[in-house]
Amino acid sequence: MKTWLITGCSSGIGRAIAEKVLENGDNAVITARNKERLQSLADLFPKTSLPVSLEVTDMESIKNAVQSAKMRFGTIDVLVNNAGRGYSGAVEEGDNKAVAELFDTNLFGPISLMKEVLPDMRKQKSGAIINISSLGVLTCDGGTGYYAASKAALEKISIALSKEAEQLGIKVMIVEPGPFRTNFRVSHVQGNNRSISDYAKIKEARDRLAADPFGQNGDPEKAAKVIVEAINKEDPPKMILLGEGAADLGIKILTEEIREITKWKDLGEAVGFEKQ
Repeated sequence: MKTWLITGCSSGIGRAIAEKVLENGDNAVITARNKERLQSLADLFPKTSLPVSLEVTDMESIKNAVQSAKMRFGTIDVLVNNAGRGYSGAVEEGDNKAVAELFDTNLFGPISLMKEVLPDMRKQKSGAIINISSLGVLTCDGGTGYYAASKAALEKISIALSKEAEQLGIKVMIVEPGPFRTNFRVSHVQGNNRSISDYAKIKEARDRLAADPFGQNGDPEKAAKVIVEAINKEDPPKMILLGEGAADLGIKILTEEIREITKWKDLGEAVGFEKQ
């Protein structure tokens, strides 16, 4: 039996992961800013669940959540950094304060949680960290730059940590979900107060996408099943793209990037000192 600490469990993929973990018989520390939204799930699994209030941007809240988990279950075997927020707007429209808050939630919060659980994982020479990113890191459409940047930074931290901690028996897995039918775009995406008319078409496109949840074909419950199955493999993936056509889209984008690098390879290499 493993013990999971999962952030952002009030709805969406985080909630679905918590449900799947508990259905499998594992322990789950289920967290959200509003603990009351977790009670209905906790009531179904009173012996193996622990609802905890957690604000991922507050270090004291993080320490309290981890300590509560250890007091109840003894150890944390799997950390799932799922809590996050979005941000919609052109780069020029971005509000620095709002963007800083975005990075606090999507990057520095997960980093703080990882640093809080890693000492015990190092001692037990085992553990797993799952960082929920976004397919938007690869697509990076107009109007999503700040959100994509926050998730891209989380991915690079994850890759570095994977290389550092793999020797200690600690696995790190990045998950890039595509469009899933959750309330994320409705309740977790902040827009700009500032609007520049030259970028109106970008805003219109984003608004249409947010207004069409049924265009988001991903099923959170199926995503949770895949995530739990993947991390329980003997050699789990370092990155997995979720959603119909997500992997093909990722391959297409990366192929285009390789083509661009190759196109300018000779020019880029012509920077060395002349050989004597």
